[in-house]
Amino acid sequence: MRKIELEIIALSHSVTQSHSFAVVLGEVGGSRRLPIVIGGFEAQAIAVALDNMKPSRPLTHDLLKTLCDTFEIHLEYIYISKLLDGVFYSNLVCKKGDEFFEVDSRTSDALALAVRFDCPIYVEESIILEAGVEADPSEENAVSQAEEKEIANLTSPQIPTNYSDMSVQELQTQLKIALDNEDYELAARIRDEMGKRKKSS
Repeated sequence: MRKIELEIIALSHSVTQSHSFAVVLGEVGGSRRLPIVIGGFEAQAIAVALDNMKPSRPLTHDLLKTLCDTFEIHLEYIYISKLLDGVFYSNLVCKKGDEFFEVDSRTSDALALAVRFDCPIYVEESIILEAGVEADPSEENAVSQAEEKEIANLTSPQIPTNYSDMSVQELQTQLKIALDNEDYELAARIRDEMGKRKKSS
């Protein structure tokens, strides 16, 4: 079995599933890409770490890293080991002292932790052969700009005062960000707008 090293190159709204995001992993030193659909919470957790933001209270993945650091457990790398019925399976390869051990993990959580530990991301080559795509060099700049925009959207707690211009998905994402930032006044305003939409639907 051959492992291919990947890196996160883009984070954007999923075009195949509503209320979801896609993280695009790129082959290090290569042109292959592996898109993976993830949830909004995990997308936010990855975006916050990529943008080096420090929430007022630790997110779940920050807490996990603190626990690992406290008990001297180091995340050596994550390994996307299996693709079954469209679901990616991953393992956290950890080290404590001289002992190595693997922990089963959702791929989205593994990626959120990999960013925080600044550790390598590997995939079984058969998976990238099955689900990967070749990158179009002409799209590299566009992907980079789109990634920056999506990360800014995911990490910014500010939203327009004209909530009617926002989709339900955008409102849900901003609500989660407001709650994570403990901005309960903003969260209440967003909930009010969501409540109006439910009544009118």
